[in-house]
Amino acid sequence: MKLKKAHLINIAIILALGLYLFTPIGFHAKVYLNKLIAHNPVPVAEREQLFLEDYDYKLVDIKGEKANLEDYKGEVVFINFWATWCPPCVAEMPDLQLLYDSYGDKVRFFFIARDKKDKVANFMAKKNYNLPVYFESGFTPKTLYSVAYPTTFIIDKKGNIVVAETGSADWNDKSVHSLLDGLLNQ
Repeated sequence: MKLKKAHLINIAIILALGLYLFTPIGFHAKVYLNKLIAHNPVPVAEREQLFLEDYDYKLVDIKGEKANLEDYKGEVVFINFWATWCPPCVAEMPDLQLLYDSYGDKVRFFFIARDKKDKVANFMAKKNYNLPVYFESGFTPKTLYSVAYPTTFIIDKKGNIVVAETGSADWNDKSVHSLLDGLLNQ
């Protein structure tokens, strides 16, 4: 039985989709694609900004130390929800590491992993990331709740959510640095 050219093309497409969707090759292809389509995060228009009223957000870091967002009220806070199994999350990690390296303790960074602790620890070690990773030990404040990953919030000193971004973004862009510098100088 001889296969027609159209059948061979269909089989090739099905195989390519299978590789893309269901194999580690596909995961890496998705990460690369998300790096290519990453956009610059855009601040929320002032009239549309939400206010973080509930800072009571209990967390525990990767070493087991407890933290509460309440302790950082009045500071510029950067919160990123992510997971190791999420290609857009993995795609934006190099830029997030560069941003963290630039600002260190000037901005309070919380990289909240929605994943298993051992997987996160292995991922961080393998990639040589030193981001401050946390896990939830209490309920997420309603204003910060999201089911999509990655989701990132930047909160100003007054508690206004000035950036609420879902999807991979170029976090080391000049516009992000300008925004953070402006928020730090307020």
